[in-house]
Amino acid sequence: MCIEAAPVLALLSSRSRRSREWTGWEPAREDTGVGSSRSTSDEQRLSTLVALRRVRDRMDREYAQPLDVEALARGVHMSAGHLSREFRAAYGESPYSYLMTRRIERAMALLRRGDRSVTEVCFEVGCSSLGTFSTRFTELVGMSPSAYRRQEADATDGMPSCVAKQVTRPLRNRPAPFSLAAAVNGVVPDDGQRSA
Repeated sequence: MCIEAAPVLALLSSRSRRSREWTGWEPAREDTGVGSSRSTSDEQRLSTLVALRRVRDRMDREYAQPLDVEALARGVHMSAGHLSREFRAAYGESPYSYLMTRRIERAMALLRRGDRSVTEVCFEVGCSSLGTFSTRFTELVGMSPSAYRRQEADATDGMPSCVAKQVTRPLRNRPAPFSLAAAVNGVVPDDGQRSA
């Protein structure tokens, strides 16, 4: 099950549970009693989740474009503050953090190819500052972009792309720098958190 599907499935299962508990027939009504306000709040939550998914999909598609929270919020008719709060509640990180993770993920793939400089990769993935790019890259990956480029250039050769994508995905709060080349060669990190 996808992580982003969990809130929607929880909402739908709670609705079906309520419908099983009700044994009588109730005609449709227009009043705003207690029962209808509950379904209205469920519908609002579902609508918010759909809007958040659209924002996330847009960031996945347009990661190289200059995106800011205000523009993303305008696209789904929310305020920037509300979008940030709801996005963090649904996905566990801010919209900016999610966008930077996607950019770093793409930068890792470009750096592994080895045919572009760090500066070219920085601007190709949508970052406007090499310093900010290097800082965020180091935070997520555990090493500088140039060190990653040198070390990981041929690490995914012969590996299926779906496996390479999963293994090389950047992780927040990574316990120690991880070398894909070392993992491919069967070297296990000292902390035992990742194994080949």
